[in-house]
Amino acid sequence: MRRRRVEVLAAGLVGSVVSGFPSTVWTLLEGGDPAEGGRALGKVVLPREERTLVLFVAGAPVHLALSLGWAGVLAAVLPDHDELVYGALGGLAIAGLDLAVLGRFFPPIAALPQGRQWADHAAFGLSVGAVLRATRRARA
Repeated sequence: MRRRRVEVLAAGLVGSVVSGFPSTVWTLLEGGDPAEGGRALGKVVLPREERTLVLFVAGAPVHLALSLGWAGVLAAVLPDHDELVYGALGGLAIAGLDLAVLGRFFPPIAALPQGRQWADHAAFGLSVGAVLRATRRARA
């Protein structure tokens, strides 16, 4: 049980970091503002706030909690094979819920370029799957 918690923690931490790479790179290539996603999540918590640093500080624990929670879900449902493929598919399923369903209720999230956000979710699932595969193989 303790080992499983460590696996979920590792997968969630890696996923929380890796998940922002696609949108950040995409945004930078288009000459946009890579901080828009962090500000949007902070705006969900503090809707009247405008300062970027405050929004980042408010959104960071929310992002981490969501990443750890979803990593736990993926750890519970991903089979002990093809974790990368199923992880990426799981990330896209999470995107469906996070963006297409729940995101509509949060205007700062709905306003983000959605293709980038879906790519971030796929990267999250892929990275969680990679960590789970590595930790499962090390355990076996």
